[in-house]
Amino acid sequence: MVPTFLFYVSLACAIIGLIAVLIIATKILKASPGNSKMIEISELIHEGAMAFLTKEYAQISIFVLAVAIIIYFFLNKWMPVAFISGAVFSILAGFIGMSIATRSNGRCAQAATFGLNEALNIAFPGGMVMGLSVASLGLMGLSLMFIFFMWQRGLTSTDIAKNLLDVTNIVVGFSMGASSVALFARVGGGIYTKAADVGADLVGKVEAGIPEDDPRNPAVIADNVGDNVGDVAGMGADLYESYIGAIISACVIAASSSDIKGIFLPLILVSWGLISSIIGKFFVRVSEKTSAQEALRNGLWASAILFIMGGFAITFWWYENPDIARLGPFAAIISGLIAGLIVGFAAEYYTSGKMVQKIAEASTKGPATNILSGLTCGMYSTGISIVVIALATIISYKVAGIYGVALSAVGMLSITGMTVAVDAYGPIADNAAGIAEMAHLGPEVRKRAEQLDAVGNTTAAIGKGFAIGSAALTALALFTAYAQVANLEINPFDKTPLINILNAKVVAGLFLGGVVAFIFTAMTLSAVNKAAGSIVEEVRRQFREIPGLMEGKALPDSATCVGITTKDALSKMRLPGILAVIMPILVGTVLGGEALGGFLAGSLVTGVPLALFLANAGGAWDNAKKYVEEGNLGGKGSDVHKATVIGDTVGDPCKDTSGPSINILLKLMSIVSLVFAPLIFKLHDLFLDLF
Repeated sequence: MVPTFLFYVSLACAIIGLIAVLIIATKILKASPGNSKMIEISELIHEGAMAFLTKEYAQISIFVLAVAIIIYFFLNKWMPVAFISGAVFSILAGFIGMSIATRSNGRCAQAATFGLNEALNIAFPGGMVMGLSVASLGLMGLSLMFIFFMWQRGLTSTDIAKNLLDVTNIVVGFSMGASSVALFARVGGGIYTKAADVGADLVGKVEAGIPEDDPRNPAVIADNVGDNVGDVAGMGADLYESYIGAIISACVIAASSSDIKGIFLPLILVSWGLISSIIGKFFVRVSEKTSAQEALRNGLWASAILFIMGGFAITFWWYENPDIARLGPFAAIISGLIAGLIVGFAAEYYTSGKMVQKIAEASTKGPATNILSGLTCGMYSTGISIVVIALATIISYKVAGIYGVALSAVGMLSITGMTVAVDAYGPIADNAAGIAEMAHLGPEVRKRAEQLDAVGNTTAAIGKGFAIGSAALTALALFTAYAQVANLEINPFDKTPLINILNAKVVAGLFLGGVVAFIFTAMTLSAVNKAAGSIVEEVRRQFREIPGLMEGKALPDSATCVGITTKDALSKMRLPGILAVIMPILVGTVLGGEALGGFLAGSLVTGVPLALFLANAGGAWDNAKKYVEEGNLGGKGSDVHKATVIGDTVGDPCKDTSGPSINILLKLMSIVSLVFAPLIFKLHDLFLDLF
């Protein structure tokens, strides 16, 4: 019997998640938005963010439509429906999350006038809207795709089991749609946020010597807009894509071995994970004995523990597969979840506390030693994370085969609703601190907002670590799914596909895959560099040409800076995005399917450590600057502070543009290889005929 009713169970859980989103959003919007000045600043940020998002999604839509046409004519006439739906649901999650996040910032600043707990009770629910939107809409989209295509296939066939296997291969397109939006959202949003941030800091803090978020700085509004488009919409799209990719890879691997219950298992697991995330929200509370950071960690642990309890029940009493040990799937899930938490907390360790203090102390000797110390910290940070990911891979494979590898990715992403919330909370707190400064709410309010902001930087590091760890396992799971459909030689001992690394073409693929992440990083860093240069020149021009601006007697032209960053970000996000789609098709066409497997393996081996290094080094530089700004080692305005600002300026595009974008690069190349595999093999045969 095929339990198709379970698709309706997962759909019901998704609806519960969206109801929770509605309740939380309504409560936030009922809170006081503050005085007229705060409302004005918040509106400028909201309008800038939504305008950028609208233009960005318009450009993404053109790309999605073009790829959908190619899929329709060369692969499958129904897959474009899944592909476009994956993109639409991702866009919808971004709009909902961004809309509430940019409505929460002023309310968070106003709440900070009463106390820290009041401010947290606005900032965290604001992030929770993004988190639950990602998890709920992802689960809803997948459930609806399965329901629709099962109905469509049922019109011509009564073989439900065969229909389910066929439908699973069509629904893969949903994951590619999510990946397409995620890459452009992460790259475009990352270029925007760091171009504005770097430009504002270099001219405002270093050259003019004015405080962060000073209302005289023309780039401040663009900087606050960027926090949202990069760290709310971009981060949400990133984990939405990982979430979908992990589920789909598990479904495809199960379908390849005709494991019917194995197709349903990831959907049921993430359904319970969504409910666990909703319950986990109630554990996030600040008290005299509990700091904001501890409160957020409590929510994360509560969600994880609840998921573990439900995951055990689901895998032990419902799922059964004669080829897998009874506790095998549960062990695979736990290995992924624990690995995700360890990678996240390793990022926290290397971007806070003593590690940050070492970078700050190195800054007493100048910017060069600050940079060297940050690079060292970032490189060391990759060690524990890679070891943990490797262990999770080995354990999950040992207990449940290649299906276990996919389940470990599902386990890591099961509480996406909470992990995204913990990360998306940061930009809201950051914006609140900026609004407090620009609206002159006083040092006490600013201090409370900055306390939340400092915690937000650390939770962002945890979120980025979690995103990179999940990207590694998701890309590995998608790579495994590709190997299942690539007609590779089969290992006679454990029936897994083989890739011969002594084959010259495979070695070539490994090298090509290994260098892609570096080229991609160079492209994104260069894009930020050029866009930031435009902002620097504009801010200098306004300081020079607007009479009374530096004295606070005139207002800056913030709209021009917003316009420049929007234009540059949108124009410079195209090439990196196209590279991710073209490279696997090109490698597969010229070198063949086995070499393409080598290409994907090479990209994983270099891409994951590089992403971890960039994200953690950038986070450490940022927090070293904040450590000095708290009054340590000379405080604001000192030479040490200037050195840390330069380090932070170098680290910003690393942690918020290039590092996170590599996650999506790895997953998108894997899903493109999986979706386009039949076409790639045909093109390779044609290529061989030509030569």
